[in-house]
Amino acid sequence: MNIYTFIIVFFIVVAYLIQTVIDLINVKNISNNIPEEFIGHFNKKKYEKSQQYLKTNTKFSIISSTFMLLVQVIFIVFDGFNYVNDIATSFGFETTPTGLIFTGILFLTFETLKIPFSAYSIFVIEEKFGFNKMNLKTFITDIVKSITITAIIGAVTFSVILWLFTNILKYAWLYAFAAAIILELLLIFIAPIVIMPLFNKYSPLENGELKTSIEEYVKKENFKMKGLFKMDNLKRSTKSNAFFTGFGKSRRIVLFDTLIQNHSVEELTSILAHEMGHYKLKHIIQQMFFSFASTGIMLFILSLFINKAWLYDAFLMKAQPIYAGIIFFAFLYTPVSLLLSVISNYFSRKNEYEADAYAVTTYKHPAAMINALKKLSVNNLSNLQPHRLKVLLEYSHPPILDRIKAIREISSKSSSGF
Repeated sequence: MNIYTFIIVFFIVVAYLIQTVIDLINVKNISNNIPEEFIGHFNKKKYEKSQQYLKTNTKFSIISSTFMLLVQVIFIVFDGFNYVNDIATSFGFETTPTGLIFTGILFLTFETLKIPFSAYSIFVIEEKFGFNKMNLKTFITDIVKSITITAIIGAVTFSVILWLFTNILKYAWLYAFAAAIILELLLIFIAPIVIMPLFNKYSPLENGELKTSIEEYVKKENFKMKGLFKMDNLKRSTKSNAFFTGFGKSRRIVLFDTLIQNHSVEELTSILAHEMGHYKLKHIIQQMFFSFASTGIMLFILSLFINKAWLYDAFLMKAQPIYAGIIFFAFLYTPVSLLLSVISNYFSRKNEYEADAYAVTTYKHPAAMINALKKLSVNNLSNLQPHRLKVLLEYSHPPILDRIKAIREISSKSSSGF
């Protein structure tokens, strides 16, 4: 093992240790005392259950991440990439198909290793805490569909990037950046129509008080949408959520069936108003442009490292195929990716506060919004008091108590005439 290999392994281990320490600190941060806001919503038994849920998931996450760390290190140190490259090149194809075989083997190998952990999470942990509704058939078909879709999208993306970096010496990253933007925009339009229905059934929301309430609010806010749908999440989990999907005229509102079962009309309309706030306040466009910028930064840095011999030496590669360099760069890019995710999460949390404020000031039912957040937290056994470091690095949404506090402040100002 050379010095470059040592450095790469060192960074992988450090990233793992940072994540593990943060998870342990987060678990240690929990309190046995139910927060005042949730007295009457969480009883002692259920609150203890939510804490146990956090502990169980944290322990399992550390076990699974430790296993994957060991696999990665062993794979690197014991010449795994050379072995896979020997298989890929044995077919005698040109660079692009050889690169697809190389990455395909790696992708399928590591995805297969994750399946037992995914199965344990769903059929043991989620089952134990009363969330799982998935059967084995759905689990298997979901995996097959996910791997197939990821493989197709990944193969197209990887082929374009590989071809550009192989055949265009100058500004290849810029052409790859343009191609990535086009592909991402296509997926925004295609996903709600083609991909998402492969996993769940989306049926128009039935006529009734809820549909009337939402349509009246949508009309008042002059918001155009393709439709209002209910998603059959109950066949997988009892957890609840709602989201907007699509872009432009293809926008649609989706409510989980589990959400509809557990919330009042006012609470559901408040949740819808929050989601609409993201559109009205241009959060979706902001996130899209941040994603574009992140992709551009990644491809530019890739162009600086792709032809460096030490990058291949670090992974003990005998040859220097560009397709392998792209994979190796992903390991090297981890610190930059972490920094960008911290920035992205910061703005995402800021956007959540703004969307809450939009919902409260336009729908004018702050109590319903607060009750909706409380019910979601209780039903999903959410951690009410995460450690600030965990929030800083990983949370895309503010802690629920912070959101409720902000909503109360907005409501108080509104009632005071501000």
